[in-house]
Amino acid sequence: MVRVLLYLLLILLFGCTTQEKVSPSVFFAGEIVNPTSDKVILYKGDKVIDSVALDENNRFSFQFDSITDGLYHFYHNPELQYVYLENEDSLLIRLNTMDFDESMVFEGKGSDINNFLLELFLASEQEQSDVISWYELEASDFSAKIDLLRESKFKILKEIIKEGNLSDNQRNLAKASVIYNYNTYKEQYPFRHRKSSKHEVLEKLPQDFYAYRKTIDYGNAQLTYLRPYYRFMVNHIQNLSFMGCMEDCEKTKGKTNKQLHFNEHKLHLIDSLVNEKELRDNLFRYVAFDYLLKARDYSENNKRFIGKFHELSKNNRHLNEIDELYQGIESLQPEKSVPDLYVASIKNDTISLRDIAKNGRTIFYFWSGVDKRHFDNIKTRIAKLSKSKPNYKFVGINMKTTETTWKGMLDNSGLDTSLQFRATDSDELTKALTIYHENKCVITQDGRIVDAFSNIYASL
Repeated sequence: MVRVLLYLLLILLFGCTTQEKVSPSVFFAGEIVNPTSDKVILYKGDKVIDSVALDENNRFSFQFDSITDGLYHFYHNPELQYVYLENEDSLLIRLNTMDFDESMVFEGKGSDINNFLLELFLASEQEQSDVISWYELEASDFSAKIDLLRESKFKILKEIIKEGNLSDNQRNLAKASVIYNYNTYKEQYPFRHRKSSKHEVLEKLPQDFYAYRKTIDYGNAQLTYLRPYYRFMVNHIQNLSFMGCMEDCEKTKGKTNKQLHFNEHKLHLIDSLVNEKELRDNLFRYVAFDYLLKARDYSENNKRFIGKFHELSKNNRHLNEIDELYQGIESLQPEKSVPDLYVASIKNDTISLRDIAKNGRTIFYFWSGVDKRHFDNIKTRIAKLSKSKPNYKFVGINMKTTETTWKGMLDNSGLDTSLQFRATDSDELTKALTIYHENKCVITQDGRIVDAFSNIYASL
């Protein structure tokens, strides 16, 4: 009854809009309550298809004469979510940014597949605590519980299929979502079980534990940006690499995680298994970011990794991004000078990071006006650190926030505004300082790098 009433409401909301259009091939529209941005951007993969501004009633609409059937994403800063579109769809959506995913409801032609994908996503989030507790179980018991979860989703899907509103492509996508979502837990099981059970070695698994691996599809372009599929592939490659390394790399047993040769294993596995170009490129990119940002290896090992990356992933569409990351990391090695980048002070003066850090021990940390919770946590953390480490200078750099919003957030924040600055070019600063984690901090001494990859919560 609630869905029927919502559908009638949306028809009223968009009645005028749809009457002005003449039989659109694809129509995707909606209303956003409490918007956090002034527009909605539609993506196919990582390419922008179109963007539209919200009107005075916080509504948006996309219309296309024709599209490529498949999975898209719509972005309303800072949130991103799926939408599956096929020609002749007329899809309506309503959501509240205060509870983005949970408030979302699709109606109209094309809504069945979208609501199923959304409900699967929400169910998976709700199941997380149970699954985490199950990692302590023996493999056969764990597998049985995961199989029950999977079958419960297939039962729901079967009822939707009975209604006859899903196309062949939609059915295949829905099935893949369920299969790869729950098989991911099995890929994670050996490592999570060892951590939960405190066993020193990986235990022998039942012979049929990975039976599903015989039917893995490594080359379906329709699945490339499906979250459960991509997440599965990342964990699958990680698992195969680790197991292979444990068996073949005698000298490094127990030390394989995040080391050079382990990540080289992953590169070789992707090269040998994955034949869909876009998925290959994305997985190679994931391994490069994971290694370069997390391993914090020696410069010569980084150089060797990049050489192997270029060898195996020729013409990768992320190549420039990876090379920029590598060069950025090399420029942030210990004893290197702080990058000569400029930021704006609360008085609108510009000053370089190098000048800010030239005397004594300085800690640069980063925050954004988009995430209020993170800002609140940062304020608490900096207040505590300022007391415990009075000889350190804690310098906040604001990213991707308007000057007015930034200054407003600093009012009554308790932060020393003389130590607060705003990036005038957030993209340049992000690349130069490799800011890919919200809790990153850069530790310097007298204008030179001490540690450019620290964590404001874990490293101090």
